[in-house]
Amino acid sequence: MRAPRTDGRKRRWRQHKINRREELVDGTLAAVRTRGGSAGMDEIAAEIGVSKTVLYRYFADKNDLVNAAMQRFIEITLMPRVYGAISLDADEYQLVRSALAEYVGAVDEDPEVYRFIMGTGSGDPSSLADFERLFAEVVAAAITERGSALGIETEGVMLWSYVIVGGIQLATHWWTNNKSMDRDQVIDYLTMMVWSAIEGMARAGGSRDKFGAQEHVLPPIPSGDQAV
Repeated sequence: MRAPRTDGRKRRWRQHKINRREELVDGTLAAVRTRGGSAGMDEIAAEIGVSKTVLYRYFADKNDLVNAAMQRFIEITLMPRVYGAISLDADEYQLVRSALAEYVGAVDEDPEVYRFIMGTGSGDPSSLADFERLFAEVVAAAITERGSALGIETEGVMLWSYVIVGGIQLATHWWTNNKSMDRDQVIDYLTMMVWSAIEGMARAGGSRDKFGAQEHVLPPIPSGDQAV
């Protein structure tokens, strides 16, 4: 028996809707950069040059639009920058600092979009969770590759990665709403935290047993002319 023929018109219409939805998401991101992260549907529609009815034809509500904008920002801006930094041919410290600089830079250079997708409370938490999972998996892969080459146990790698990613994200989110530090300071302090964690894991060979057997005291703090 012949397989039923696909309705070409339906297929083309579905593709048209996908393409049009992507155009409206890109228009939304541009509108938010102009109107600000608190822009509503009326402002976004006006900036794009369409009626609000058109937006609701392609998006169920503002939550749906924010969710689509979040996915777009993560896919075309945030993740490529972070992944590119982690993929550099550099030593471990430089990889850590470069990845942090790209993450913080992406947020700092597009603050209104970040506030729109992260600060409105309208987005689907599952999209953010998907990004966190993807980010954590990329970090875990980098730690596993470098750690295995150095003979470090990596059983706890996913837990470490989620702690690192969660800390970076929460700290950066706080910073976007409290600019008490400049960008370089944020990168410096985040690098200090993340590198210290990775260095500590390496010192214990990635083993919780070895870590537990170590003496846990703070090192003496150099002062005056002896400070490094």
